[in-house]
Amino acid sequence: MGKDIQVSASILCADFMRLKDEIKKCEDAGVDMIHIDVMDGHFVPVITIGPLIVEAIRPLTKLTIDTHLMIDHPADHIDQFIKAGSDVISLHAECYGKRVTGEIYGEFPKTVQSIDEKLARQDIRRIHGKGKKVYMVLNPGTPLCLGSLVGDIDGVLMMSVNPGYSGQKFNPIALKKIEQLRKVFDGDISIDGGVNDETAPLAVKAGANILATASYFFGSNDPRETVRYLKSLK
Repeated sequence: MGKDIQVSASILCADFMRLKDEIKKCEDAGVDMIHIDVMDGHFVPVITIGPLIVEAIRPLTKLTIDTHLMIDHPADHIDQFIKAGSDVISLHAECYGKRVTGEIYGEFPKTVQSIDEKLARQDIRRIHGKGKKVYMVLNPGTPLCLGSLVGDIDGVLMMSVNPGYSGQKFNPIALKKIEQLRKVFDGDISIDGGVNDETAPLAVKAGANILATASYFFGSNDPRETVRYLKSLK
């Protein structure tokens, strides 16, 4: 029996001048999670938000806060985001291996072919030790390289676009990786990037059970119906 579909709304497309109202809109529409994209200008080319925004959102909602760390050296910041109120910390696999692309400063996207499981497990155990969940994130150009870590993590976030760039087309390579992963992994599989009424059904069919959406949700004329549609997918 498949998992129920959950919707994670990325506040990157929210109106930050009306953040409280935007969070309420998520709740009223039936969203399950608030997805927070943290970018540092190094792992990705742009800078977004930090722990202060998580701290500001936490009193506004009981929804799960999933903090997606698109940053180099995530270990230096994990504790701050947990203290601020994150429930899930999403770590990029590309921070735990020798980079095939993106090794040079200013070169994007970051990709690896393999990861140092021992190094990644240190951060995974640290997060679990504080009672929080851990997802590992894979960029489109990074293959399934999680190895035995699939037994240690709570979920995998599959990127269907290269993080940090807007206006990209959905990359179907994510679907193939989700299909492969679902055969060996019973945890949550989330997909992020270009999720809409055309791509969401494909992601669910491949095995994803969490749909991260930004402009598709916040730009909707009927957010409640948008969430209802996504959750109805099988």
